[in-house]
Amino acid sequence: MIQHSQITTESLRSKIHHREIRFGGNKKLKIYGLLSCRSGKRMKMDNRVFFTDEKEALENDYRPCGHCMKEAYKLWKNQ
Repeated sequence: MIQHSQITTESLRSKIHHREIRFGGNKKLKIYGLLSCRSGKRMKMDNRVFFTDEKEALENDYRPCGHCMKEAYKLWKNQ
C-alpha cells in the first residue's frame, strides 16, 4: 500500500504505466476501486492510497467500491 502524499507525481505515473499500481483506495473509509472511478478521483489526496492488486487491498481490510466495482461489491456485501 502506497500513500498518495508519499509519492511524487512522476513516480506515480510511472508505476501506473508499468501496472505496478492498479487500484486506488480511501484510507479513512477503507474502500478501494478502479483508478478511473469518479468517486475515487474526488477524494482528498491525504486520504488516497494505492494498491498493486485486489488481493493487497483485501488483505488490508478494504472493501470494493459500490460504484466502479459493482460485482465485487455485491459479493463482498453478501458474505
